Amino acid sequence: MSSFINEDFMLSGRYAKELYHGSAEHMPIIDYHCHLIPRMIAENWQFKDITELWLGGDHYKWRAMRGNGVPEEYITGGMSSWEKFEKWAETVPYTMRNPLYHWTHLELKRVFGIDKLLSPATARDIFEECNAKLATAGFRGQELIRKFNVETVCTTDDPVDDLRWHDLIAQDPTMEIKVLPAFRPDKAVNIEKPAFAPYIRLLAETVGQELKSAEDVANALAERIDYFAAHGCLCADHGLDYCMYADPNPEIANTAFVKAMNGQQSTRAEVDAYKTLVTIACAKRYTELGWVMQIHFGCLRDVNKPAVAQMGSDHG
Repeated sequence: MSSFINEDFMLSGRYAKELYHGSAEHMPIIDYHCHLIPRMIAENWQFKDITELWLGGDHYKWRAMRGNGVPEEYITGGMSSWEKFEKWAETVPYTMRNPLYHWTHLELKRVFGIDKLLSPATARDIFEECNAKLATAGFRGQELIRKFNVETVCTTDDPVDDLRWHDLIAQDPTMEIKVLPAFRPDKAVNIEKPAFAPYIRLLAETVGQELKSAEDVANALAERIDYFAAHGCLCADHGLDYCMYADPNPEIANTAFVKAMNGQQSTRAEVDAYKTLVTIACAKRYTELGWVMQIHFGCLRDVNKPAVAQMGSDHG
């Protein structure tokens, strides 16, 4: 019986196999959106174990574990690496028909050479074999990227980021893979979120001037866009909970801005005027620079309110 992950995995037809094996399989990867951590690339990170690599910041796995009834102390809490991994191994069989199941076993086979299905019965052997390989030089951060024939990768970066880790990567003569920043201004656009006002104060500190209006925010973002461009950035990435549009009337947008900075709630029309004004301003600057603007539309985030309250946005 062939293994679950084999050379024709998910290639069910003749033409699919011909196209993949004849062309796509040997092409380099140019990844324009990922959540790799630039510091880990710059420092050629040595992962202490498979739990850090797999479960250290993967909220998709966290959601699956919570859905399987795993207590939070085994997910983001203080339990040991083995205890957390064991709970993930208990969860994996229940992710059948979810991409997490496929990703897990693709990574085990193609990164670690492990041709077993992860379950409570195989967890200890897989944990120890992965950890032994992660302790070697061939499984450090940069080498893991090289294993997949990556040519260029774009990380996801906040406008206030100083991009110093990208600078270190670019200056590393041994690093042939391009690691470029991608501009992600959601925190400055999503005026209805509770974290908006503190973030605007942080953005103001970054650009060195007080932000008193929607136009000030747009100008501050334009300044940061230029800063990112000077550091090799070629694309932006906007997450839109819904496809908003309203007349980008500065007066209405500023009403929303003032209310948000004072902890007051705006109307939907005011919110959309602000979001439309700032988004269009960003898009115009991207066009001038020849950037690509990516849009994550209809993302359903922060559905687990207790987790959001405990750990912040995008963790629930």
